Amino acid sequence: MRKTLVLSLGVLVAGVVVAAAGENTKLTGYIIDNACAAKHAGDANMGDFVKGHPKGCNQMPGCIASGHQLYVDGKLYKFDKESESKVTDVVKKEKSDKGLKVNVEGTVDGDTIHVTSISETS
Repeated sequence: MRKTLVLSLGVLVAGVVVAAAGENTKLTGYIIDNACAAKHAGDANMGDFVKGHPKGCNQMPGCIASGHQLYVDGKLYKFDKESESKVTDVVKKEKSDKGLKVNVEGTVDGDTIHVTSISETS
């Protein structure tokens, strides 16, 4: 009886965790290309770097080709392959000169985001 209860509780907790991972989430953060993120990974001033990342760099063909990440409160999130075209569209239309701040809606699985919508914000 006790083993069955423990097993049932374990299955229930696992189900809740899986369901939470698929929930729609809203995040506001800054876009950084993978090439620049890799160069500055672990920097103490990563937040300042991302917020000041120049539009010209974000829009360079090599930086666009490297893919992008979202910087939110000290954490970098990767975009899944399906989301990258949506992110690239926003990058190409970037209005700000420095620090591409965006609102993102989608699902988060670990450190990867599947985007349902993304837009630049001020």
